[in-house]
Amino acid sequence: MATYEPVLIAGKWRASRDAQSGFRAFDPATGEEIGPAFPISGAIDVEAALAAASAAASELAAMEPARIAAFLDAYAAAIETDAQALVELAHAETALPREPRLAKVELPRTTNQLRQAAQAVRASSWTQATIDTQAGLRSHFGPLGKPVLVFGPNNFPFAYNAVAGGDFASAIAARNPVVAKAHPLQPATSKRLAELAHRAVLDAGLPAASVQMLYHLDNELGARLAGDARIGAIGFTGSRTGGLALKAAADPSGIPVYAEMSSVNPVFLLPGALAERASELAQEFFASNTMASGQFCTNPGIVIVPHGTDGDAFVAAASASFANAQANVLLSQGVLDHFRQGLAALTGAGAKILAQGKAATEPGYRQAPTLLGVDGKRFVAAPKALQTEVFGPASLIVRADGIAEMIAIAQSFEGNLTGSVYAGKQGSVDDTAAAGVARALRPRVGRLIGNKMPTGVAVSAAMNHGGPYPSTSHSGFTAVGMPAAIRRFAALHCYDNVPAHLLPADLRDANPGGVQRLIDGRWTTDDVTKATSA
Repeated sequence: MATYEPVLIAGKWRASRDAQSGFRAFDPATGEEIGPAFPISGAIDVEAALAAASAAASELAAMEPARIAAFLDAYAAAIETDAQALVELAHAETALPREPRLAKVELPRTTNQLRQAAQAVRASSWTQATIDTQAGLRSHFGPLGKPVLVFGPNNFPFAYNAVAGGDFASAIAARNPVVAKAHPLQPATSKRLAELAHRAVLDAGLPAASVQMLYHLDNELGARLAGDARIGAIGFTGSRTGGLALKAAADPSGIPVYAEMSSVNPVFLLPGALAERASELAQEFFASNTMASGQFCTNPGIVIVPHGTDGDAFVAAASASFANAQANVLLSQGVLDHFRQGLAALTGAGAKILAQGKAATEPGYRQAPTLLGVDGKRFVAAPKALQTEVFGPASLIVRADGIAEMIAIAQSFEGNLTGSVYAGKQGSVDDTAAAGVARALRPRVGRLIGNKMPTGVAVSAAMNHGGPYPSTSHSGFTAVGMPAAIRRFAALHCYDNVPAHLLPADLRDANPGGVQRLIDGRWTTDDVTKATSA
């Protein structure tokens, strides 16, 4: 009988009770299996995890914020202490570079997210406490009272990991237990992170079942779990197909699904910008598109370039960079297959291949960076097919006939995470055009960017890493940035004429912690008595 790594259920590492089969990770650079075998859990494991998390929900919801914050800080410190081992595991399972990507960029981003969540917990900034003394009403955001189910993606082994990333940090900050569904491409990395999280949970005195993790489920069981009424909310980062399947499973039970799904992140290059620096912009675009083999949700998948000499120069320079590029290593055979299917969809819709890098000569999941092109009129005529997301080092250049057509192209986009507008220096020919394109893009993107490529998502309270459908399932929420990200996994609790001793601490008259509260229409850190006498 096969031996599998243990799962984390009900506060303990134990063998799967009903694994019918298992799997191993693959090294994307060679295509070979690596590491130990992990279980594909069945219904018994899922029920045990969900029952334990549900039982822990009320206890965790009642925890004082200081203890939650202490856990988040301690977990961040544990990740930093174990950084070298974590980086080696993640590199082996993803082929992403150790330096700088994993060690200097993604791992620090992960610990920063955890610490920002801890800060938001201590300040109660996510609760948005509101008091109306005349009506006798008080409200704030509070725990769901149910566990949050988190699905990790394939492309961020730390920062979006189901047991360490932003969704995890947000759910715990809101005092909800997490049932983490690890991504099967990163089982050893996820196990190591879960071990650190579990230890920090116990040390902080949180309920032992606050954090649980399963490595893999079949799709039918995953859908059943997503639709279980004991789940309070779901965080998902991945494909549109996967996100919509989860949403369809959860909707009958009224479970909100916060899904980040797909985005082509259009980039508009206006004539003045091209006249100033066409060659420089071509290099910036190529670097952004091929960074981490193009496996970012904010990869510049479509670039709109006007016809003309400067536009031609940009296309020529970008084509040369793509043509000279080495084959990139992708995360898995599945990613490689979907990349090629995406290229076929674009060419089938009328796009032409402008340049393609060198063919792969080494083993593993490798793909040559690919640049495609299409005329603006054809794009406007068939925008749905030509907005097919190609996850990896590929992009489509759309040649536009003037600013009016660029605006028409902008108006034809589906919802996206980002939209970029490159314009010439202020006071140039681009000023009016930039305003027109930006107006067309604004309702279609979560983050409007000026003179920058979209790759790179700052962990900031002002960040919106979300957008209109189909980039996400809820346009009013962000997956990055505290305290806003925490509110996805919270419920609005209202107290009408409730005695003081039954109120949460941030809604009582006294305010010893100095929490920012909206009292009778004015934001203040004062006690209620002082605020109403001012």
